[in-house]
Amino acid sequence: MRWILFLALFMAVSSGPEVKIYKGTSTFFSDVLYTVRDGKVYKERSSFSSDIVCSVIGHEIHEGDSKFTSSVRYTVRDGKVYKGTSQYTSDILLTIRDGKLYKGTSTYSSDIVATVRDGAVYDGRTTYRSDIRFTIDGNLTLEEFVAVWHAVMYGW
Repeated sequence: MRWILFLALFMAVSSGPEVKIYKGTSTFFSDVLYTVRDGKVYKERSSFSSDIVCSVIGHEIHEGDSKFTSSVRYTVRDGKVYKGTSQYTSDILLTIRDGKLYKGTSTYSSDIVATVRDGAVYDGRTTYRSDIRFTIDGNLTLEEFVAVWHAVMYGW
């Protein structure tokens, strides 16, 4: 009896909330693209370590479940997404501000890559339902969002 109680308590403490990422406007179980749990992005509905496509450690997004500096794909600082571990302005890939993703260091409306609103991620400046690229069912940190963005856009 104690063993079962301990196991139940351990499972409740060790597994944080899951956030599902769905294709387009769907929220159907069959349309889950990724699952985010404890800073790790898993393929579809998986929870196997072999299905981790990337992980967030601090402000860094790593390939797979690696924790090595060589596996850092992006670093997020002050709403800017840098290549690898770079801190150079020339290595800024995206600027994230007020629910919008901009190319590089720009904050011009003509450079908007995506708009995030009410859990939906739209292509460009539009907020038409037909332009929803993916839907987020829950809350993500900025770093987790960047990891999911890359996975969805580039098929990590």
